[in-house]
Amino acid sequence: MEIPLLQDIIVILGLSVVVILIFQRLKLPTILGFLITGIVAGPHGLSLVEASHEVEILSEIGVILLLFIIGLEFSLKSLSAIKKAVFLGGGFQVFMTIAVAALIALSMEYSLPRAVFIGFLFSLSSTAIVLNLLQNRREINSPHGKIALAILIFQDVIVVPMMLLAPILAGQTEDVAMTLLSLALKTLLVVGLVILAARYVFPRLLFEVAKTRSRELFILTIVVSCFSVAWLTSSIGLSLALGAFIAGLIISESEYSHQATSQVLPFREIFTSFFFVSIGMLLDVAFFYEHLIAVLGFTLLVFVVKGLIATFAGFILKYPPRVAILTGLSLFQVGEFAFILSKVGIETGLVSPVTNQYFLAISILSMGLTPLVMMASGNIINLFSSTQLSKGLAKFTYWNEKDTERENVQALADHVIIVGYGINGRNVALAAKKANIPYVIIEMNAETVKVEKAKGEPILFGDAINPFILEHVNVWSARVAVIAISDPAATKKIVSAIRSICKTVYIIVRTRYINEMEPNLHVGADDVIAEEFETSVEIFTRVLSKYLVPEEEIEQFVETVRNDNYQMLRPKSATGMSSLHIPNLRISSLTVKRSGNEIVGRSLEESQVRQKYGVTILAIQRDGDFLVDISKETKVLQDDIIYIMGNPSAITAFNKNVRI
Repeated sequence: MEIPLLQDIIVILGLSVVVILIFQRLKLPTILGFLITGIVAGPHGLSLVEASHEVEILSEIGVILLLFIIGLEFSLKSLSAIKKAVFLGGGFQVFMTIAVAALIALSMEYSLPRAVFIGFLFSLSSTAIVLNLLQNRREINSPHGKIALAILIFQDVIVVPMMLLAPILAGQTEDVAMTLLSLALKTLLVVGLVILAARYVFPRLLFEVAKTRSRELFILTIVVSCFSVAWLTSSIGLSLALGAFIAGLIISESEYSHQATSQVLPFREIFTSFFFVSIGMLLDVAFFYEHLIAVLGFTLLVFVVKGLIATFAGFILKYPPRVAILTGLSLFQVGEFAFILSKVGIETGLVSPVTNQYFLAISILSMGLTPLVMMASGNIINLFSSTQLSKGLAKFTYWNEKDTERENVQALADHVIIVGYGINGRNVALAAKKANIPYVIIEMNAETVKVEKAKGEPILFGDAINPFILEHVNVWSARVAVIAISDPAATKKIVSAIRSICKTVYIIVRTRYINEMEPNLHVGADDVIAEEFETSVEIFTRVLSKYLVPEEEIEQFVETVRNDNYQMLRPKSATGMSSLHIPNLRISSLTVKRSGNEIVGRSLEESQVRQKYGVTILAIQRDGDFLVDISKETKVLQDDIIYIMGNPSAITAFNKNVRI
């Protein structure tokens, strides 16, 4: 039996392999490859694909799975945390874009209803492209990634009222109030069902499924859950993609979300490729070439207008210039839901065929430019950071700080600078506070800064990439800088910015993955701690302890593994001061707890610490005073804090004699 769609699938996937292979060699994004594949294979290209409608259906499945996985990576709690960004940032971006686009359309002699509808079309950005790129760049949890997600969520929700308003703008609907009231009630019903399902239904269902240990049953349950919620939201007038996102949120509340993500991910990769190909198939190549100058001009206008509005949305949410600009560079394109909306516009007579072709050409071109713009975003930010405007905006951040707060920060010396106040940053601050070590926190979330400052934390709002911020916290007099943020690109820039000002501060970086260690060491970090690596260390430590391996052997093995792995990744001149890094040498502080041995109560000449243990005592802290003039007559007493230098194994052996 012949399956007509099978031939088209083979053509699309086969051509995609060739095109993307070429794009990979040229180091171009794969999304561009899929768009080019669609243009070549589509009805306006070589007409290699006949079942265009069926391909569109496959592409819609791809969007559903993409939004489902995004939902899995969030939770109702994390979504609640960005509600301000959703409504304030998303509302500003959408309504301001509608207003500006409508004014431009009115100046081109469009009627008011058509001008407003054109504003609807251009206010929407591409959820599929932006989130896919942010995921691939590991920036979905970065500040600009969270803002972009929040604005995209608002767009996905607002597209439904836009579709309902289309007949009203065209003068085809009479009972407007009843239509809107019906939609509001349905939405509230769905939200209520989602909360109940997330708390009571799905955790129990997934538990029962997981108990069977059937991989097939687990996958089936996850997929059915995704498409069921998507269908439910679609049936009441909301978008399929929004329903898929909600389904992901529901399952994210259970402990099975990571397994669900791993099972669905391969399907998402296949179906999202059909989405990007289907978008490329819409482009009329002949129309594009005939109106090339006009299309390029309008695309540039869309880039500037939408980019600036999204940037201002970031400013309104009180984020630094770098984050706001990255948000604008992420959301300048026209989105996939605008294509669905344009079909409604054609049906209601709000969009003419010629206008629709212009819209399609501009939209696809803006989508194709998005990966390239995001790839160049780092260079754009660097260019902006070097301008006087950037420095002026950074200083403007502190207009509302009290003079006493500024003086307290500027008086810091020998302190710890903590960049990012997430879980890691909070723990570092707590440890510093307990040890009476002065510290200051740099955070980009304005709400967090406001709350923590009210609690008395030495925290300030700012972007640590900006030299003014680093100078403000006296980076040149700090002993340690800890960078604990979830933005790999920003982390490297912060390390470089610190090193451009100060060569002596010890920089400790937290990363998620091992492959992020070497780039940070290369730009100047002294220590890079990868969560991926440290988790593996914790796992094998617990495994060895269960096999009753002696603790000292486990500690020695852990030390060896850490030294081997971290030393292997460290470049020879990470900070330009390689001569200061002596291999396998450490300075540690120990508290003397044990009495009645050959060390405690004796002079260094009598105990022969250096000869027996291979460590050198540099200083002793006793009763709050520091003894730095260490001689052979110096005695080590109980409760002393001693500062010693030696290799890790020697320090471990010495530690047993003074503490156990």
